Amino acid sequence: MRHRRQSSRINGTAVGFTGVIMSDKQGIMPAFESELERYLQFIRVEKSLSENTVDAYYRDLVRYLRFLDEARGLSDTGAITLDHIEEFLHELVALELSPVTLARTISSIRGFHQFLVVEGLCRANPAELVELPKKARKLPYVLDPEEVISMISTPGTETPAGIRDTAILECLYSTGVRVSELTNLQMSQLFLEAGLIRVIGKGNKERLVPAGEYARMALEKYIADARPQFMGSSGKTRNRVFLNQRGTPLSRMSVWNIVNRAARDAGIKKPVYPHAFRHSFATHLLEGGADLRSVQEMLGHASILTTEIYTHVDRSLLHQVHKMYHPRG
Repeated sequence: MRHRRQSSRINGTAVGFTGVIMSDKQGIMPAFESELERYLQFIRVEKSLSENTVDAYYRDLVRYLRFLDEARGLSDTGAITLDHIEEFLHELVALELSPVTLARTISSIRGFHQFLVVEGLCRANPAELVELPKKARKLPYVLDPEEVISMISTPGTETPAGIRDTAILECLYSTGVRVSELTNLQMSQLFLEAGLIRVIGKGNKERLVPAGEYARMALEKYIADARPQFMGSSGKTRNRVFLNQRGTPLSRMSVWNIVNRAARDAGIKKPVYPHAFRHSFATHLLEGGADLRSVQEMLGHASILTTEIYTHVDRSLLHQVHKMYHPRG
């Protein structure tokens, strides 16, 4: 799609539309301030979306409304048309943003305009006919069981950091939790005697996930032998399970570094990231015969369609069994 070379003026300076879209000086425009704040409050409170999701919607909509305000001179949401929206999307495509970002931006715009109609702030939804681009359903990257075991064994249990990192790797693989769910895990969410962890996922939705024997043992050792050495006297632990050496909650980036170091020490050449443990958790359960609904519940997926991406492994296993044992395989 060809990039238009039209321009607008911002603070007396002529810039291309992409200059408006990519400006770092983002903020809520006075013309749209009230409506945008009401929508953000709605998705935060009524829809219980996480702060990360609300922030992403905020950035998408600020970029969109800045374009309408500064590049098109609009100051009334009722004056926005489908042509305006498509023109904005043309500019995003010209910036070569990822399909995921484009899809999320369109979803943000559609949700915003739908909210305005429901609240009686606009008569019609100009984004109603905007279609989401079809996203390629990439098969998730999965570790072999042997690779997982090799990674878990690398930190060792001779040091408090090694004990903690082992517990983290065991927990990621045994429960399939997201990194944010792991780093936000509270001591009160552990029910190790019952072999369960209460996970608080997206939208503050709670679920109980079984923790396997190895994960329970690793967590118990960490809590008894290593965590007290990390706690210190700062009082900043806020009841978090996993702490760093300063006694503060472990960050998501720290978990990424722990996983990357374990992969490197295990001699795994391909890139490994924490979410690969979640993919491996689901895939290995399905390979072992678990039903899709159970895996969906443990992963915390709102829709089983999201979980179905893992069934490619289950199907490939069936093909392998068929080929091996069927007379005409």
